[in-house]
Amino acid sequence: MKKILLCFLCLIQIVGLFLLPCHAANKSYNWYCVHVKDHVQPRVGSDIGFVEELNGYYIDRAHTSQDDADKVIYLTFDAGYENGNVAKILDVLKEENVPAAFFILGNLIKHDTALVKRMAEEGHLVCNHTVRHKDMSTFDDAAFLAELKELEKLYEENTGYPMAAYYRPPEGKFSKENIACAKANGYKTIFWSFAYPDWDNERQMSFEKAKSIILENAHNGEVMLLHPTSATNAAILGDVIRELKAEGYRFGTLDELTDGGN
Repeated sequence: MKKILLCFLCLIQIVGLFLLPCHAANKSYNWYCVHVKDHVQPRVGSDIGFVEELNGYYIDRAHTSQDDADKVIYLTFDAGYENGNVAKILDVLKEENVPAAFFILGNLIKHDTALVKRMAEEGHLVCNHTVRHKDMSTFDDAAFLAELKELEKLYEENTGYPMAAYYRPPEGKFSKENIACAKANGYKTIFWSFAYPDWDNERQMSFEKAKSIILENAHNGEVMLLHPTSATNAAILGDVIRELKAEGYRFGTLDELTDGGN
């Protein structure tokens, strides 16, 4: 009888192991910034406000008003491949003497190494957008870091340069754990305060409409996200930069943003 009881108790313990509550999966967030009028800085939802506590940046807190004597915009690009337009974007930046940050993928390094080296050699920051552009909110810390480190290694092996320690989540999808892990490992996560639908090469806006959206939503301390594969962006970037300069803006670097922003 005792043997039967012991077996029964052991069985309960074994079953109990399988019934223990599992750790909840990382909560996934989607970054967003709603366009606002009158060149006012946008604000993000309260549910994702924690990013700024974890070395996350989307706006320059030191430049908050259109009345400031110093007005600055941070120009950033997400670049996964080259279709002829990335080189055109670089041509415009060089002509206008404007710095930018390029968040790149492994594909671009492998297939367009010379273009990626050009980014660095012309004074732009080359930053981490992961190797494969997957949803990082589904990755644990080890897998997340592996994506960042693999891209850094690939970049340094092919260009001879170290990659800037700035990370941007693919598709703006992230978890709190991602951002905390990035901070703990020396990365600063860069979101944006302006973006518009420019990524689909089959559905490009007219030049005038795109320029209007970009200029109407310009604001002091803006982190602007553009996709350099966009034919429209390649065509209008020079005009956009010159117009913003005429309105009193200058173009800063992420180093300035993260050293003097939050």
